Amino acid sequence: MAKLLSRIDLPPVWLALHVLAAWLLAPVSPPLFGTAGALAGKVLVVLGALAMVAAVGQMTLQRTTVIPRRNPSSLVTGGLFAWSRNPIYLADAMILTGAILWLDAVLALPLVASFVWLIQTRFIRDEEARLTLAFGPEFDLWAARTRRWFGRK
Repeated sequence: MAKLLSRIDLPPVWLALHVLAAWLLAPVSPPLFGTAGALAGKVLVVLGALAMVAAVGQMTLQRTTVIPRRNPSSLVTGGLFAWSRNPIYLADAMILTGAILWLDAVLALPLVASFVWLIQTRFIRDEEARLTLAFGPEFDLWAARTRRWFGRK
């Protein structure tokens, strides 16, 4: 059982579970976002999916892994990675936020914070440690100028 749990302990699974929780909360949530929320939600889901595909493409072109807990073979710092050290996880958070807006599930909004905390503690910290070991000062320089989630320093 533990081996199965370790195999499914992946960000897409956590995203799916959070979206499922939002879907379950939608029927008991008071309507708040309406048509504007549905439109904004759809836009966020599409932008998140596009950002994810672009980031995976960049990593693939650099011949490095996109799978958490595997050792990277190169440090990707250009394109989307110039604006976020974790554009795939940012895309996941965009998709979750979009789903919540689309579903008009105001009671599910705390799930975004839950998801971000979970991803940081279960995946990002380990990945940053691996990048530090593999690339040292090059990673430190990139981390000094690029925020973990979004933005330049």
